[in-house]
Amino acid sequence: MRYLICLLFMVASAGIHANAEIHQPSNSIHAFYYPWYDNPDFGDSYFHWSHDVLGDVEVPHTFPGGDDIGANYYPEAGCYSSHDPQVVEQHMLQLANAGVGTVCVSWWGADSFEDQAVPLILDQANNYGLKVNFHLEPFPGRNAETSRTAMQYIIDSYGSHEAFYRLNGKPLFYVYDSYLTEAEEWNTLLGSGEASIRGTKYDSVMIGLWVARNEEEFFIQSGFDGYYTYFAVDGFTFGSTWGNWAYLDRWAAENDKLFIPCVGPGYIDTRIRPWNGRNIRGREAGKYYDRSFEQALKVHPSIIGLTSFNEWHEGTQIEPSVVKDGYEDFLPMEPDGYLKLTREWVRKYMVSDEQ
Repeated sequence: MRYLICLLFMVASAGIHANAEIHQPSNSIHAFYYPWYDNPDFGDSYFHWSHDVLGDVEVPHTFPGGDDIGANYYPEAGCYSSHDPQVVEQHMLQLANAGVGTVCVSWWGADSFEDQAVPLILDQANNYGLKVNFHLEPFPGRNAETSRTAMQYIIDSYGSHEAFYRLNGKPLFYVYDSYLTEAEEWNTLLGSGEASIRGTKYDSVMIGLWVARNEEEFFIQSGFDGYYTYFAVDGFTFGSTWGNWAYLDRWAAENDKLFIPCVGPGYIDTRIRPWNGRNIRGREAGKYYDRSFEQALKVHPSIIGLTSFNEWHEGTQIEPSVVKDGYEDFLPMEPDGYLKLTREWVRKYMVSDEQ
């Protein structure tokens, strides 16, 4: 009874009605998830809620956290800690109700703050029928060889967990800014040479980031199994431009690659990048999100990336946001409006996939 009361309270506090049904989530929807937040009540500081203004600015500034954070929106849950079990359970419940079945964890190295959150994420994801995979960020010293070490660590540490995501029996890794390492170097890891992971216990589905025009040769030479677009800004990169998705999908099919288009509700990061107004994409009360999903469904992808669940710095979050002076808001949508809208689009995706 105590557990039931606690669960009902958390559902209500998550911005989802207490009588909401936990829907069967789709493992084909991968939401980018950021476990890099902390607060003084749970940890040592407002880690990541505190943020420097980036770039060459006239007046350098650091947002301290608390009521003054490095984001254009303010979370309904406040400045939470990603290591707080109640917070992580709330997030998994929200994702499950939104129909998102795979949590793609931003990962910054073994024993990093983000890595320390992984066991909790796996356990709570499993409680709600979700799977967890990993977004290999450009951690210090990342290259093909250190990526191999990272993958081995992740698979050895977490691969036996019931919530660990596998595609056709293999782990799947997203590699952010994969272009920072030359294709020939990636090929030592992903090709057919002696040092390759292919055919070993660490063989994985490796997804690179398609950024610029004319990256076909990179993806042929590197050995990546596919590519994703990540950015929620239509027109920001060649890959994130919706009008290019038909070509990217066609080229993937012709070259035995997996194309993963990424949808998002909008973009704004001018609190930490005040010079980046050109990349603002207004939410338009959900219409921008609708259009991004519409464009993704046109190419009938086997996987859709969702940017993001809680990347607050760039204003791409679907996690509930509160109305607060000095910050953007979701009005006229409710705080959990993007969770509900995601659920609608996941239903449409699942119906289209069955057809």
